[in-house]
Amino acid sequence: MDVNFMDLKNKNNEGQENNELSIELSEEIAEGIYSNLAIITHSNSEFVLDFIRVMPGIPKAKVKSRIVLTPEHAKRLLGALQDNINRFEAINGTIKTNDAALPLNFGGPKGEA
Repeated sequence: MDVNFMDLKNKNNEGQENNELSIELSEEIAEGIYSNLAIITHSNSEFVLDFIRVMPGIPKAKVKSRIVLTPEHAKRLLGALQDNINRFEAINGTIKTNDAALPLNFGGPKGEA
C-alpha cells in the first residue's frame, strides 16, 4: 500500500530533519470501514467528512465514520489524494467515473423479507 498524506518528519530552520513521528495502527482500525458515499460540509473553521455505507434496497444509511479537519489539513488531503490518483492512473489507466445521480437502489430489485 502506498501511503502519502503528510510529511511525517519535521525540519528545523536549516532544513535538517530533527524529529520523526511514530504512528500506531491498531488491528481494529487497520481493517478499515467500507464506504460508498461521502458527504462533505464545512464551516469557517472546519471541514467535516462523513463516510456512509449505502446498501441496496435499504432506504436508511448510517454514517460509519466522521473525520473533522481544519481547512489547512483539508487542502493538504486534497493535494495528497490528487497526487495518489495521478500516480495510480499512471500505472493503471484513467479511473472512470459516472457522474450521474447515485441510484440508491443500485439498479437491482428491492429486497423482500
